[in-house]
Amino acid sequence: MDWKTFQALLSGVNKYSTAFGRIWLSVVFVFRVMVYVVAAERVWGDEQKDFDCNTKQPGCANVCYDHFFPISHIRLWALQLIFVTCPSLLVVMHVKYREDRERKYRQKHGTDAKLYDNTGKKHGGLWWTYLLSLFAKTGIEVAFLYILHHIYNSFDLPRLVKCEVMPCPNVVDCYIGRPMEKKVFTYFMVGASAICIVLSICEILYLISKRISRCAKKMKSHRERSMTLYHPQYRDQDSNCTLPMHELDHKLEYKAKPKAELQPVAYKQSVCMRASAPNLSFA
Repeated sequence: MDWKTFQALLSGVNKYSTAFGRIWLSVVFVFRVMVYVVAAERVWGDEQKDFDCNTKQPGCANVCYDHFFPISHIRLWALQLIFVTCPSLLVVMHVKYREDRERKYRQKHGTDAKLYDNTGKKHGGLWWTYLLSLFAKTGIEVAFLYILHHIYNSFDLPRLVKCEVMPCPNVVDCYIGRPMEKKVFTYFMVGASAICIVLSICEILYLISKRISRCAKKMKSHRERSMTLYHPQYRDQDSNCTLPMHELDHKLEYKAKPKAELQPVAYKQSVCMRASAPNLSFA
């Protein structure tokens, strides 16, 4: 495996990840890839040579080793790292697809035209791609942990195993080389995988909760906008009951003018006109 290429791919995924996603990438690269490359490969090495059985029967040791180790830890972890990082590459491919569409759109409508506000922003289809990649990573991690647990009996590596598989003539004692050291590395890799599962679940919950809160804010703003559009602007000045709440404060501050300040000019004129008119009654 070309680990430099693997590191470059992880760095590209890091640009489009959330805070939980960046922590997940750090755990994968530092606590899993680096430990795998630097230490784990050397610990296992050619482990079949360290598998010793107390018999000289031809083929017995090979058959017993294949029975107790159907797949090597190293190769299983290599497959796990490859499969776990593949869903993250889907996000990078989706962003590249958006960038290609943006480039073609600008060639057709001009350099100032925009199809996306930000090609790497997790909205629309990219949000669903990112969420599905998280579910895929979590499922792959759980599946490989189950396989390792099922094959190696709760991640345990005993010092002595008893083999009675043909062509062994009888029950044969076989000894595993450096079982304690291999057990420590196994528990370490399992723990790192469990941390990655927890981080992926936290990121799923974070994305869903953020999407729900954004939708709730949009619905609230849309409701307020619709109420503003359909609310009458002018109200009866004699009744505060029909006024909206933000206008009641202004209504309460309104003070009527005193009656003394009012000048009944029209009333005086009408009285003067009646007084100056002649009395035309015959009574």
